[in-house]
Amino acid sequence: MATATHTLQYGQTRIEWCFRADSRLKRHYVTVERGQPVLLRGPRVGLAEQEALVRQRARWIREKQALVAQPQTQGDVVTGSRLRYAGRTYFVEVRHVPTLPVARLRFTAARFVLECPTGRSMAQQVLAPLLEDFYRHRAQDKLLQRVRHWERQTGLQATLARIRTFQSRWASCNAHNVLEFHPRVMELAASVQDYVIVHELCHTVEKSHTRAFWALVARHMPGWQLHHAALEQAAFGASI
Repeated sequence: MATATHTLQYGQTRIEWCFRADSRLKRHYVTVERGQPVLLRGPRVGLAEQEALVRQRARWIREKQALVAQPQTQGDVVTGSRLRYAGRTYFVEVRHVPTLPVARLRFTAARFVLECPTGRSMAQQVLAPLLEDFYRHRAQDKLLQRVRHWERQTGLQATLARIRTFQSRWASCNAHNVLEFHPRVMELAASVQDYVIVHELCHTVEKSHTRAFWALVARHMPGWQLHHAALEQAAFGASI
């Protein structure tokens, strides 16, 4: 359970935050959501260290707060809407197919085809599980192959790699070197997907984000900073 809300000042920005201790996590994570205090999760630490962790990410927090505070303009998905896959957005064609028992989402080389039994539009909350299921199948087929490729390239070995839905993380490596990837990793460009994989493989050797960890990442993926920056721009919580 999260504790009381605290505040800190970063330039002209007042950041409200709270802490939730989670002994299952090996490092700390920050999550920014609309209308909520910033949430810091991870191993139990004192208030001063909590504040230092939040301040360390204050610039990122400020940028994300500005992003999530923008008016929500997403309406129903219709023909001409666009969905994200592999770093690009693709045209959506919505087809009314009244004989279908449930809606269906397909992907061709150039577009998404959404077959809908109820009409020529679909609410975002109805589409969401269809899109995540699409990402999940693509991740099982393509992302896990890339894990095996990077294991051969780096010589780093995971005990197991699998797809799992997280609340606010792209991926994780646990104490047993099991790698887990959120289906939404398939939204990202292929080069950023590779960075996520290499990042987690390096955690099979170095569990924390130490200098040794980042040196290992750099050894296997020079120029990793560019991919890391792209990942920071994506709408998920950030690890510290």
